[in-house]
Amino acid sequence: MIVVGLMSGTSADGIDAALCDITGEPPHIQARVITAMTYPYPAGFQQRILEACRPELSHVNDVCQLNVELGELFSEAALQVIAQADKNPAEVDLIGSHGQTVWHQVDTNGRVQATLQITEACVIAERTGITTISNFRPRDVAAGGQGAPLTSYADWLLLRHPTQWRAIQNIGGIGNVTVLPPIADETSLPLAFDTGPGNVLIDAAMTTLSNGAHSYDHDGQWAAKGRVDEDWLRSLLAHPYYQRQPPKTTGRELFSVGMASDLIAQGKKRGLDSASIIATLTALTAASIADAYRRFVPAAITEVILGGGGAKNPVLVQMLCEQLYPVVVLKHEDVGLDSDNKEALVFALLAYESWQARPGTHPALTGARRATVLGQITPGENYVALIRKTWCAA
Repeated sequence: MIVVGLMSGTSADGIDAALCDITGEPPHIQARVITAMTYPYPAGFQQRILEACRPELSHVNDVCQLNVELGELFSEAALQVIAQADKNPAEVDLIGSHGQTVWHQVDTNGRVQATLQITEACVIAERTGITTISNFRPRDVAAGGQGAPLTSYADWLLLRHPTQWRAIQNIGGIGNVTVLPPIADETSLPLAFDTGPGNVLIDAAMTTLSNGAHSYDHDGQWAAKGRVDEDWLRSLLAHPYYQRQPPKTTGRELFSVGMASDLIAQGKKRGLDSASIIATLTALTAASIADAYRRFVPAAITEVILGGGGAKNPVLVQMLCEQLYPVVVLKHEDVGLDSDNKEALVFALLAYESWQARPGTHPALTGARRATVLGQITPGENYVALIRKTWCAA
């Protein structure tokens, strides 16, 4: 099947779109990215999304309007990536849209009570004519799971090593890891959870400390000029989230702009300059990942494969390598994937699995009571033809 995957992450810095060719069924599924792109948000749109994630700034009418506007932008992203491959929408079977997470409601025991991703799938199906599968997370939550990390199931399908334990570490706004037993190990279960902040605190602090001139630390340039306050870092690692047992998930509702502001104030009180505050927050991301492995991973990891925007920050990567030594640290490109379009590929793959009426999770990955078929189907103009193609030919 030809499937478009669409994703906007917690950093809300644009839409990742990938046109994919997917065949087969687990454990022999094959997924290939034909072409991919990042569709940038219009000026000011990222800020509107980030404000929608903050209860003190957001209103229901804002979320309602954003839901429709995101649908229009996701539609444009889908049509552009299709055109980039010199195809037309009639040649595409499905769209898998993650949408934009605005809230992830977690109780004091770490149980996810609700999750909200917006981006109106009806708009996508109407504008493109393509059957669209969306809203993947709530079904897993309904089954007692965390609703995340959903990339972990694709990691399980695509990235297991024949004989070695691997950790697939994404460093987006939030860091998340999938721990994969080797294919030869038929008894051990995979494990997945959010490790804590990825880029979210660094980005928020950069915006504040640069007076809006920088929204992230390009190539880790600020962190490289700073000094890590090791005593402060140790105190930051005492946050209760890092001690909580997996499965666990988190987001901007915990590691928020408000938290970043508090940390900036703490750093200044300790006499740190701006670069040293950024260096310490960068070290926090690296140390929280390594600490999570030591606490929760049941076997010796041989390889860590990095993805997400944080994998492009050489200072963060170097800090992580030092924390994890002698574990080999690779990037997705080293194992045949492009980290820029991996998450879009994931939601194309999840849409494909949902259309085939197969689960898109593993209970060991999200903590759900059982594996469930994920998502909601919004028929496009191709809906009846797609049913005939898929099921009548079977």
